[in-house]
Amino acid sequence: MAGSTTAERGERQRKPSGPPPVRRWGRRHLRLLVILAVALVFLGSGTFWLLYGSDLARVERVSVSGTRVLGPEEVREAADVPVGDPLAAVDTDTIAARLREELPRIGTVDVVRSWPHEIGLEITERVPVLLVEKGGEFTEIDDEGVRYATVSKAPRGVPRLELDVRRSGTTAASLRRFGESRLVREAVRVAREVPDAVAPATRSVEVRSYDDISLGLTGGRTVDWGSGENGAAKGRALTALLKAAPGARHFDVSVPTAPASSGS
Repeated sequence: MAGSTTAERGERQRKPSGPPPVRRWGRRHLRLLVILAVALVFLGSGTFWLLYGSDLARVERVSVSGTRVLGPEEVREAADVPVGDPLAAVDTDTIAARLREELPRIGTVDVVRSWPHEIGLEITERVPVLLVEKGGEFTEIDDEGVRYATVSKAPRGVPRLELDVRRSGTTAASLRRFGESRLVREAVRVAREVPDAVAPATRSVEVRSYDDISLGLTGGRTVDWGSGENGAAKGRALTALLKAAPGARHFDVSVPTAPASSGS
C-alpha cells in the first residue's frame, strides 16, 4: 500500500505464518489421546485374558479355617467351589449363602480369593448357649436364640432349657403373650449373664413366664432369677450369696438389691 510506513511493513513481516500454536498443540493432543486409548484397549484385553482366559489364575485349591465341630472336607463339599474355573469369576457371595444354608452350624463365613490359585473359606461356628432335649437328642441354641443343630450327645457344660409349652397357668399365658421364641431369647439372655464362677455348676434354665426364670445348679440348688433384666447386677448378687451362704439350697436374686438365700 502506498500509504504504509516503513514501520508498518516491518511489523507485518515479523508476524508468524502458518496455523496458530494452539491449533498445532490440539492436533498433537488428539494423537496422544488416540495412542493412549489404543494402549488401554490392548492392556485391558491382556488383563481380561490373564484373569479369564489363561491358566495362570484358576482355582486349584480350597482351604478351610476356623472349624470346631464341622470337618474341613464337609465344608468343602457343601461350598461346592468350582475348581478349575477362573479365580476372578468365582461368585463368593453365592458360595457363602450356600454354606449357611447347607450347614446351619456356620454363624459367619468369609469366602476369600487368594491369588493366583486359591479360595479360602474362613468359618466361624455358632456356639451353644442352651440345649433342648427331646427323644434322647439335643437341639443346640446359640446366643441369638437360633436353634441350629441337633446332636445325639449333649455338649459338655451347656445348660438345658426347660420350657414346657403344654403347661397351663402362668407359662401358658406368657407363651400366648410373648410367643415361644421370645421366651427362648429371654432364657438365652439369662444364660449369658450367669457369672463365670457359677456357669460350670449351672445345669438348667427353667422358664415359667417372661419374668419368672430360674436356674438349676448342681447339688439340687435353685436360683430365682426373675426376668432377664438387670442380669449383671443379679450375677454379682448370686456370686456374693454363694460365698456368704455356701450351704444354702435356694437363692433369690430376682430383686438384686435385696438378694436372699434359704435352706441348708
